[in-house]
Amino acid sequence: MKKIFSNLDRPLLIITIIFFIFGLIMILSASSMESFMRYNYSPYHYFFRQLIFLIIGLFAFLFIIIFPIKNYKKLDKFLLFITICSLVGLLVYGYTANNAVSWYKIGPLTIQPSEFAKIVVIIYLAVYYEKNKKNLDNQWTIIKPILFIIIIVVLVAIQPDMGTAAIIMLIALIVFYGVPIDKKYRNIFNKIFLGGIFIVALVLITTGGKFLQSYQLERFNFIDPCERYQEDSGYQLCNSFIAFKNGGLKGQGLGSSTQKYLYLPESYTDFIFPIIVEEWGLIVGIIILIAYIFVLFRIIKIARKSTNLRNALISYGVFAYLLTHIMINLMGVMGIIPLTGVPLPFLSYGGSYAICLMIALGLVQRVAIETNHQKNRQI
Repeated sequence: MKKIFSNLDRPLLIITIIFFIFGLIMILSASSMESFMRYNYSPYHYFFRQLIFLIIGLFAFLFIIIFPIKNYKKLDKFLLFITICSLVGLLVYGYTANNAVSWYKIGPLTIQPSEFAKIVVIIYLAVYYEKNKKNLDNQWTIIKPILFIIIIVVLVAIQPDMGTAAIIMLIALIVFYGVPIDKKYRNIFNKIFLGGIFIVALVLITTGGKFLQSYQLERFNFIDPCERYQEDSGYQLCNSFIAFKNGGLKGQGLGSSTQKYLYLPESYTDFIFPIIVEEWGLIVGIIILIAYIFVLFRIIKIARKSTNLRNALISYGVFAYLLTHIMINLMGVMGIIPLTGVPLPFLSYGGSYAICLMIALGLVQRVAIETNHQKNRQI
C-alpha cells in the first residue's frame, strides 16, 4: 500500500483535494439560503449530503487505485451490458426531475446511470482498442465499439438529456482520436463525423426543431437574456450575468452573494461558478480556470507517459470527461452556448457526478502508479 501511494501523481492529488474542499465550502454558501427558504431544510442540508457523496467517492477512489487496470479486460463487456440495461430500465422505472427521466430513486437518494455511463465508455473503449491494437487496419474492428456507444447516446438522448448525450459522444470521439489508426481510415471517420454534424444542423434548421420539447427549444434562445428577464428563456441566464457583474474584481465576500437568495435557480449545482465570482471576484474566477488547465495538463502528461495503449486511452478519456464538463458548463453560464444542465467538476453539487469524478481521478492515478512502478523497476 505504501508503494501505491508513493507512486501517485502528487501535484494532481493536491490540486484535486483543494478543489473538492473549496467546492464543499461553496456548496454550503450557495445552497444555504435556497435550502432554508425554498425547501425548509437546514442551511447545511446540501453541504452534508455532498460530504457523504465525497466520502463514498473516496472509498471508490481508494479501491480504483489498488485495482490493476489489466483486470478491466475481464469486466469491460459486463460493465457495458449493465450500463445499457440500466439506461433501458429508466424507460420503465425512471424517476423524473428537471423534465428528464434520468434517475432511479432509492429512498432519499437518486442514482443517475448516465453519469456512470461516461466512465464505462472510457474503460470499454480503452480495453477494446488495446485488445485489438494489432487489427487496427480493419475498418470493422475500428468502428465496431462506436456502435455500442451510439446505443448509449441514443438511450440518454431520449430521456431526454441532450447535454449528457453530447458529452458521452465527445468523450468517445476524443478517445477514438487517441487510437493509432491509419490516416486513410482517420479521414473516412472525419468525413462521417462532419457529415453527421451537417445532417443534424440541417434537420434542426429545416424542421425548426419541431421534434424537440418546448423547454429544449427555449435553451437555443440564449442571446441577450436580460431582455427576456420575465421569461423562462432569459431569467436564469440574466441572473447569472448579474452575479458576474456584482462580483467585480475582488467579490462581495464569502457568504455575501445576493443572487443565491432565490434569484438564481440551481445556484449550487450548474450555476455555482457565477456565485463563486460574485463572492470571490473575477481574480479568483481566473485562478480557478488556471487550476483547471493545470489538472488537464497533468492528466495529459500521465497519458503520454503511459506504458500501453489501454492506460493512455483511459487517461485521454478522463481528460475528455473533465474538459467537456468544464467547457460546456462555463460557456453555458456565460451565455456563449445554450444551457445544458451540466455540472462543473469539483465545485457543483451532485451525488452521482461527484462519485464518478472521483472514480475517474482514481483511474488516472492508477495509470500514474503503474507507469511509475514500471519506471522504478527499470532503474
